Amino acid sequence: MLRGVLTVGGWTMASRILGFARDMLIAATLGASPLADAFFVALKLPNLFRRLFGEGAFNAAFVPAFAGTLAVQGPRVAQQLAERMAAIMALWLSLMVVLGILFMPQLMRVLAPGFIGDPMKLGLAVELTRITFPYLLFICLTALVSGVLNGLDRFAAAAAAPIFFNLLSMSALLFLTPFVATPAHALAWGVTLSGVVQLGLVLFAAARAGMALNILRPPSLAPEVREVLRRMIPGVIGASATQLNLVFDIFIASFLPAGSFAYLNYADRVGQLPLGVIGAALGTAMLPLLSRQVRAGESLSAHRTMNRAVELALLLCLPAAIGQAAAAVPIVQVLFVRGAFGAEAAHATAAALAAYAIGLPAYVLVKIFAPGFFARGDTATPVKVGLCAVALNLTLNLLLTPFLLHVGVALATALSAWANALALAWLLRRRGHFLADRRLRRRAPRLLLAALLMGAAILALGALLFPATGLWRYLALALLIGAGAGGYFATGFALGALSWAELKALLRRRRRARAA
Repeated sequence: MLRGVLTVGGWTMASRILGFARDMLIAATLGASPLADAFFVALKLPNLFRRLFGEGAFNAAFVPAFAGTLAVQGPRVAQQLAERMAAIMALWLSLMVVLGILFMPQLMRVLAPGFIGDPMKLGLAVELTRITFPYLLFICLTALVSGVLNGLDRFAAAAAAPIFFNLLSMSALLFLTPFVATPAHALAWGVTLSGVVQLGLVLFAAARAGMALNILRPPSLAPEVREVLRRMIPGVIGASATQLNLVFDIFIASFLPAGSFAYLNYADRVGQLPLGVIGAALGTAMLPLLSRQVRAGESLSAHRTMNRAVELALLLCLPAAIGQAAAAVPIVQVLFVRGAFGAEAAHATAAALAAYAIGLPAYVLVKIFAPGFFARGDTATPVKVGLCAVALNLTLNLLLTPFLLHVGVALATALSAWANALALAWLLRRRGHFLADRRLRRRAPRLLLAALLMGAAILALGALLFPATGLWRYLALALLIGAGAGGYFATGFALGALSWAELKALLRRRRRARAA
């Protein structure tokens, strides 16, 4: 599992770094203007459906079925299952894209009713979303082929594909802008084109792995396809409760002052770095492994896999969350303050980032605990948990936003994620599928203490280094992050939360693997 985590995490880190470069370019060009709000809504809508019908529910149902079929019946039958699923997905997603483009004005009035009072912003959001909506079809098919690659223990191409999203978005903004109405239009066209490129990349990788997929074959509702769809339908809610929360975030934020969408998006993008690198990597590598262990009846191995995944998540997420909250203002100032993005927007974005950071460990734990159900064919239980989390998010949004504005949206999302994660953990424990072992119980509080001490040090050092200007601010931020990371790991080793012996053993295994 660790090898898969490192592969996915490495490529995801590269993608997130490019994502920062993309967001810095967008912030400098669009700032926190109504044009930025309209583009971010146009980007969120297809991404919402992608995560509901692609990465979330689909992977939860398809990857265990594909991995199990591959292990028991061989690659030919597994390939047949993948091609049949691709045909069904292409058919109904194409229908969804056509209907979405035709009825986008009505859909936008439902999802972002606050835009109705600003006809220009509403019309721009509709126009941009019509351009980006076909991205849904291409990226969901990309998720399917990525699931095949993950089932084959080939993680690199699927993890590297999002790099092209960032590259093409930046290229479109730089070179296409003179030929379209606004820079936001150029970005929208770049988004859709990136979907085509990502699909082509993973199809090529699957063919090189010995599984060339024909995604245009006639649809067939074979029994194994119906079983995946049966598991997928409840998973649309259960696996993607966090994504369903975005619907309410869009709804609520549309009534907030101009720039609120931009503040939330920039803050979310910074928060997504550890979530994407850690959460996506752990969830992607863990699900096929856990599915094979459950299918083979290796309950002890499955139990150990879950504990080590939780430990690794806490090891990396606790310092990331506390560090983001403690250094929110310097991070946003260095990344975004230039061009159309000023100091007022920076402080508003930093406040949202600190609120999102509270939920960071929970977002990752959900990605770990959910496979504990999916690997056993249970997508119904997370539905109930997901519905409760969605209801809690909506309630908290209504309670917090009148006082905290856009920060209330971020805080509601974070708190509902914790409720989701804790409920999933409790249910797994009740069923005997997860119990924190002695090693996890001993190390978790020590990791938290090390992270809290690191946060205090970052606050003290940040007060000395900032406000910094010019090129010095980049060096100051690097120094702040480096000192925080060094202090965290030094404290972790001193408290016994980390082990030198395990680190040396890991390095030896990696050297042997390279030599082999």
